[in-house]
Amino acid sequence: MATTTAQQSPDVELMRPQRSLWHDALQRLIGGSTGRIGLAIALSLALVAIFIPVFMPYDALRDRNLRVRLLEPSWLLSTDDRAQRELSLMAHPFGTDDLGRDVFVRVLHGSRVSLTAGLFAVSMAVVFGSLLGLIAGYVGGWVDTIAVWIMDIMLAFPSILLAIAIVSVRGPGLFNTLLAVGIVEIPIFGRIARATVLSIRQQEYITAATATGVRPHRILFLHVLPNSLAPMMVQATLSIATAIISIAALGFLGLGAERPTPEWGTMLSDARDFIGQGKWWYATFPGLAIMVTVLGFNLLGDGLRDALDPRLRR
Repeated sequence: MATTTAQQSPDVELMRPQRSLWHDALQRLIGGSTGRIGLAIALSLALVAIFIPVFMPYDALRDRNLRVRLLEPSWLLSTDDRAQRELSLMAHPFGTDDLGRDVFVRVLHGSRVSLTAGLFAVSMAVVFGSLLGLIAGYVGGWVDTIAVWIMDIMLAFPSILLAIAIVSVRGPGLFNTLLAVGIVEIPIFGRIARATVLSIRQQEYITAATATGVRPHRILFLHVLPNSLAPMMVQATLSIATAIISIAALGFLGLGAERPTPEWGTMLSDARDFIGQGKWWYATFPGLAIMVTVLGFNLLGDGLRDALDPRLRR
């Protein structure tokens, strides 16, 4: 019986389901402190952005009360004046701005605006950049040369200056801002996709697929594209942080979301005239929101990079 069991043990090992690369990557992402903290921050911000309109509806066009303007942060009402207490039915943990709007509410709703704009801009960059890189690397020749020239020219300009130029041509507004940020990010993903194509274009399975008559577009999307998903995911996560900073910077310069939209960069622009007057809370909390969001996605990107590294797979 012992011999039989010993003979069957290799078969039992073979019958055990093997863990996939993505399962191992998820385990390493959660197991590492960097990825775990970044994932927690990103998921928390996503939940706030999704559910804040349900639990705390907000109309930016009607939100103003000049009688409670520029109140300091407070969790409890600190006045004995009954009329003042009636004006402020809830505490203001982040204080109020120059129009009497609750900064806490606007920061929470600003997460929805900033995250949505950042995700949209990066998604557009991923789609168009990956297509450009895949086609350029696979076709080669003059197509590849022209695509590389275009990407190099775009990368030669500082990203924020190029985004400012695009918004200046199209005009200010949130849509034009995220469109400009998405265009600026396109060459980054184009280079990643092109590098992937060049590294596997001469592999045996690509040659075999070509020899058997598989159409080029099927080779690109079924054989080449899956190999670029891991670096694309890492870069997309890092680019979300970059996009949020760029959108906030354009909003601070008056080229982003139009007032009274609760966007973090626009809120910082409104607060800059009051910083010297001691109204520290006006700019502090939107700035902290940008910092925490960017930190979370950067940590998540670093964690994904380590988790998806095939050299760490066991």
